[in-house]
Amino acid sequence: MRFRWWMFSQAVMLASFSLFFIYLHITGDITKYVNPKYVWVSQLAAILFVVLLLVQLFRIWEQNPHDHHCHDGCEHSHSISSMRANAVSTCILLFPLLAGFAFPPVILDASLAQKKGVIQLPVEGSERQPNSPAANRQSGEGTGGHHLSEKEYNEKMDWLKTAPVIEMDNELFAPYYEEIQTHPERYDGRKIKLTGFVYKEDGLKPHQLILSRFLITHCLADASVIGFLVEFSEAGQYKQDMWLEIEGRLQIVRSHGAAVPVIAAERWKVVSPPPHPYVYPVSIQIL
Repeated sequence: MRFRWWMFSQAVMLASFSLFFIYLHITGDITKYVNPKYVWVSQLAAILFVVLLLVQLFRIWEQNPHDHHCHDGCEHSHSISSMRANAVSTCILLFPLLAGFAFPPVILDASLAQKKGVIQLPVEGSERQPNSPAANRQSGEGTGGHHLSEKEYNEKMDWLKTAPVIEMDNELFAPYYEEIQTHPERYDGRKIKLTGFVYKEDGLKPHQLILSRFLITHCLADASVIGFLVEFSEAGQYKQDMWLEIEGRLQIVRSHGAAVPVIAAERWKVVSPPPHPYVYPVSIQIL
């Protein structure tokens, strides 16, 4: 029997990919890459890598050279060009693996928000669309992430209209944000409390900043920025990417003929970034 280093190196690579996916799930860091709704896809990938690893382990050893001779139709590749191609493909696969182990997940920040800009949702009485980015309807059972039955969703949206303080928690941040942006006049004068990172667009006044969150629909590649314009005298003291918890009242201002909700801050404080800094659309289960 002969030990084949090339097959062994591929087995090591498969084992590394398996461990990397398992590590992301154990630590919870997987949700820093994808919407929790799609975590099952990466779980499936981890299982697939383990299966491929088991198969590869049986290919590490082969018969001794004197026990095996090439013949017509032999499927083994002995060419140098084939070995080079395999080496190149392995290096390509190793790059994301090494990057994943060497660098911790990077939280998206204001530099990306500067490129993408803040989502501007329809206002002036527009109705929420069934397939809006904040709430998606689907039939059947959920597979993870923020899933609510249609009854639960409607109850929480009704609560928004009467709550003494609108608390923008992670689970409902996206649909609450969309509702307030779509119908700002309904929430004029209401108290609101939220947490987000500081983002400052060009053209903002010294007493203004945007308290923002990244909305992840599928994965980091489609991340978009949502946030409220906040006004208070000390806004200029806070730098980009600082996380703040702010309480204040919603006010309506006119911008280019449209009603825009603005938070007049009454209390604020610096906080640490939350363990799960992103917000996700709510999936409404139609049973």
